[in-house]
Amino acid sequence: MEGPVRADAKVCSEGGTESSPRGPGCSLRHFACEQNLLSRPDGSASFLQAEKSRERLIRNTCEAVVLGALHPRTSITVVLQVVSDAGSLLACCLNAACMALVDAGVPMRALFCGVTCALDSDGTLVLDPTVKQEKEARAVLTFALDSVERKLLMSTTKGLYSDAELQQCLAAAQAASQHVFRFYRESLQRRYSKS
Repeated sequence: MEGPVRADAKVCSEGGTESSPRGPGCSLRHFACEQNLLSRPDGSASFLQAEKSRERLIRNTCEAVVLGALHPRTSITVVLQVVSDAGSLLACCLNAACMALVDAGVPMRALFCGVTCALDSDGTLVLDPTVKQEKEARAVLTFALDSVERKLLMSTTKGLYSDAELQQCLAAAQAASQHVFRFYRESLQRRYSKS
């Protein structure tokens, strides 16, 4: 992605806005998000919850939603700093990148979020797995989904799984994405209602 707009995101374990999406049918951990943390970038966000392949996945996801044609010859830089890794790191990085782009006012056709699923040895699906759960899992699948149609923007997988398990994980990720998008909305409402 190319120009002078810069969006920074800091991934950390402490932050401002918090939400608990856990409830019936959803087993995501608590979220926390703090925006406008850094003084020099046009936008910044800290999102609770990278190497070259991870960087490429995040970049491709961002490029799929950013309306770059509205600002030709503009470069957008997203900087993600991992302070701690409690699991589901790629999903957390995707969420931080989205919130930083929103904070910077970058036009996008939709918001996006990341959701990670793990399948343990007996096929039990775990949403938002911890590092320990990821290590013990038979398969780990991460999806990036858009906010408009819950359309799949990106997926990456590690391990062995059947086609039926892939579809089960995707359906669970799409359902969980509603909680992430609700959190985005609530976080932004709290931020802008203070202004």
